[in-house]
Amino acid sequence: MPDTIRTYDEFWLHYLREHAKPQTRALHHVGTALALACLIGMILYGDLRLLLAAAVAGYAFAWIGHFMIERNRPATFTHPVWSLISDFRMFFCWVTGRLANELQRAGVRR
Repeated sequence: MPDTIRTYDEFWLHYLREHAKPQTRALHHVGTALALACLIGMILYGDLRLLLAAAVAGYAFAWIGHFMIERNRPATFTHPVWSLISDFRMFFCWVTGRLANELQRAGVRR
């Protein structure tokens, strides 16, 4: 990760470039959707084990994408909070149809 990242916007663009391959983003989206489902289940049923399941689902799918497809190091290791925020941001940009514009802004080719 570049040492020059000082703002969240710089990180966000870097984050998107680290998710350049559609397969990596797809795995992130699956993991994020499962994590959200677990969190909703935790709220509805009061089962705190679902909090652990949310973390496992979210990170497992994402890390498989990074290590096996993208072949890079997850940003979680250097910027954990910004990385978590960006994962949800990427997911909701995808759901709302705004991800293509953000990828273009980051210089990621489709």
